[in-house]
This record gives sequence, C-alpha cells and structure tokens, in this order.
Amino acid sequence: MRSQKVMPMFENLTEKFERAFKVLKGHGQISEINVAETLKEVRRALLDADVNFNTAKEFTNTVKEKALGRDVLKSISPGQLMTKICHEELTILMGGNEVEINVKGAPAIVLMSGLQGSGKTTFSGKLANYLKTKKGKNPLLVACDVYRPAAIDQLHVLGEQLGVEVFSNKEEKNPVAIATAAVQHAKAKGFNVVIIDTAGRLAIDEKMMAEIAAVKKAIQPTETLFVVDSMTGQDAVNTAKAFNEIIDFDGVVLTKLDGDTRGGAALSIKAVVNKPIKFVGTGEKMDALDVFYPTRMADRILGMGDVVSLVEKAQEQFDEEEARKLQKRIQKDQFDFNDFLSQIQQVKKMGNMKDLVGMIPGVGKQMKDVEIEDDAFKHIEAIIFSMTPAERANPTLINGQRKNRLAKGSGTNIQEVNKLMKQFGDTKKMMKMMSNPKNMMGMMKKMKGMGGGMPGM
Repeated sequence: MRSQKVMPMFENLTEKFERAFKVLKGHGQISEINVAETLKEVRRALLDADVNFNTAKEFTNTVKEKALGRDVLKSISPGQLMTKICHEELTILMGGNEVEINVKGAPAIVLMSGLQGSGKTTFSGKLANYLKTKKGKNPLLVACDVYRPAAIDQLHVLGEQLGVEVFSNKEEKNPVAIATAAVQHAKAKGFNVVIIDTAGRLAIDEKMMAEIAAVKKAIQPTETLFVVDSMTGQDAVNTAKAFNEIIDFDGVVLTKLDGDTRGGAALSIKAVVNKPIKFVGTGEKMDALDVFYPTRMADRILGMGDVVSLVEKAQEQFDEEEARKLQKRIQKDQFDFNDFLSQIQQVKKMGNMKDLVGMIPGVGKQMKDVEIEDDAFKHIEAIIFSMTPAERANPTLINGQRKNRLAKGSGTNIQEVNKLMKQFGDTKKMMKMMSNPKNMMGMMKKMKGMGGGMPGM
C-alpha cells in the first residue's frame, strides 16, 4: 500500500519565505538593513525554486521599493507587512487575476500545443470534462498526433470514459487535413467546442513548429493553449518562450503541479512570455483540473492555505436535497453508518487528502511529516461494508462479538473497529451540535479538543 507525506504545493518555497520573514521579527520598523537581509533570503528562495534570475531580481527590487520607509502600524508587525507586500507582488507576478478560456464561437476551437510528455492528451480529456460538466458545453475531442498511434488510442479511451466523442483518422497523415475535417464534422453534428490534441516532440524542432503553425493557420482557433510540465522548472519557461514566438498562444496550462515541483514555472512564465496561466493539473483523474487563481496560489505559497478553493470543492459535491434529509435525520437522532459512509464518499469526491489538507491555513505546515495513505478511507469503508443492513441502521447492535466478526470480514483488527466506532460516535455528536445554531460555539470548542473527529484522519 502506497502512502505519501502531506506535501503542500511548493513546500520548500513556503518554508524559505517564512524563514526570510523571521528576520524582521521583533523590529518596530522596516529599515533598509533588515529589508536587505530579508530580501536576500527571498531572492535565494526564488532562485532555489528555479525562478528566472531576472524575474527574481525584479520581484525583490519592487518589494524593496514598496517596503522601505513604511512605518509599521500598531496592529501589524514588520513581518506581517512584508508578507502582505510579497503576497501582492506574487499575485501580480503570476498574472493578477484569473483569465477564463475563450470558448465562444460556432464552434469554439481550442488548439493544444507543447512537447511530448507534457500531458497534452490527458489535459485535452480533462478540459473536455470541465467544459461538459462545469460549462454545459458539448465538446468534440480531435486526435491530431499522426506520429503516435498510442496517443490516438489514449484519447479514445478518455473520450469513452467521459462520454465525449473523439474524431480521428489513422489513415490520414496530414494533421491539417484531420483538424479541418474535424471542424466540419463538429459544425454538421452540433458540437460547440472542438479540442484539438496535436503532436509533441521530445525537443523543439523546425518540423514540429511548422506543423503546429500550419494547423493554427488552417483552423483559426479561438483559443491556443501551451501545455507544459511544471516539474521541468526553468526549462518549461524557455520552451514556452520558443512556442510563443512561433504560434503566439493565448494561455498556459501547468500540468503535474501535484508532483515534486519547485514552483519556478508558475512564478516565472507570466513575466517571461506575458501570457496568463489559465489552468493547472493536479493529478491523474479527469476532474483533477483547476482554474488558475494567482491570489489563491500566492496564499498557498506563503502558507496561508486556500480556503476558497476548499469551499468550492465542497460545494461541487453538495446536494441540497440530500443535505435537508440528513439534517432531519440528525435532528431525530437517526444518524447511522449509512449516513456516515455517504459523508466519506462526498469527501473522497473532493480530491486527494494531501491537496485538501494543504488548503487549510496552518494545517498543511503542521502535518507536513504526517503520512496520509492514498486510500485513507479504505479500512473504514471495508468495516462498514462488512456490517449487516441492521448494524448499519442501528449501530448500538454492534457488541464485542459483532466487532470480532467485522474485523475478520474486513481484513482489519479489533483496534481499528473500535477506532471507527469512536469516530462514528464523535461525528454523530458533532452533527447533532451543528443542527442547533445555539450550540455552534460549543461545537467549535469540542472540535478543537477532539482532534480525530474527521473520518480517516
């Protein structure tokens, strides 16, 4: 069974920023001396994260200009003020505001570009899923990689998985002809977005650039995206620059941001090519795609968490009718293991636990060395599935003998069954408190002391 440490995005960069701000601790005012010392650490942190040298230099110079001479208000410390200024500048550095994908047209045409291995095909599937489920679009995926039959097959597998049609022609070796035919097919069949997955190479070459330029000229896309592996750091920025000079793309997609990335690409790419980052990929699953919000990313880099994204993920899984039914059951003291299992499955749909924990301010840092299994709920689900319908509906039936049966049936042990019973009891109490607004303050205090109240944590 594979497990992984809780590793918030850009963990090393976050720690180095925090270390830099400690230089100002205890100072009543920001001075040229303590600013210089702090920004020396900040610049080193950026360079270690593989940020472009000129970008790092300009960033620290701007922060210095804004910080020098500012008196520290009574309610704010120099360290807090420096954090605020760095947050503002990081946000600006990464683009300022989110920029939406342009899918206007009849049909809208989205052209993918990037090197082989950057994740273009996977992202094409994710984008089709995003546009279909979040934007109500009817997308058509197009396989234009005439050199890798495996890429065509992969796109067909993704399309079948998502319920999205895939247009391909393995007999045709001209990507311009395939793309043109796909657009005509989309118009005839009523697809309102065409997503074209093109060929990549292991390195930039003239043939590749000429080919993608020819496809773009022929189909006149409403949106051209450059897909890049964020784990390649500064190389990603250099590749983006080369592609932009040839095809003048509209936006960047950073894939594999959930990996061991240093963050250089996210921090440098907008400044170098002056094109916005529009999406980030944070996993293999088809829903592991996020719109890029510069201010939220700055929050996470500076260790502030990302509560807004966490709430949005929860709202995506929120079923108002089910919530009403659950509230009535809680008020009648009928919360059982069926409800408990349902809540676990809702949490699982929000994404992997590592990412979710990293979004909670302060928690990601505290739990960075804690091991969280990829399948953190596996044992809990196994025990619940081993219960009879009567036991699920009436947990008070579960005595010592039944616990032994559950342990054997689920492949766990009696300690884990007892742990689950305690978690269920704590959760039931918490739910009861939540159903009464007068008890909300008491619930918060209880949650603070409970620690293990969340299933699987």
